[in-house]
Amino acid sequence: MKVIIDRFEGSIAIVEISEGEYAEIPRSLLPDAHEGDVIDISIDRKETKARLERINEMQENLFEE
Repeated sequence: MKVIIDRFEGSIAIVEISEGEYAEIPRSLLPDAHEGDVIDISIDRKETKARLERINEMQENLFEE
């Protein structure tokens, strides 16, 4: 999903999701961004799966006797 930075309001970036629809994103997530920049938001399925596997492994180790 691509969004466009409309403006900054303090620590919040106001991004346009679609024509006339806006959302707020913490400015700290966009440290080098400027008004008008196009931001690509995506889900990293590979990293999500790896993270879930690490969490499951830690849980198994925690409850081992």
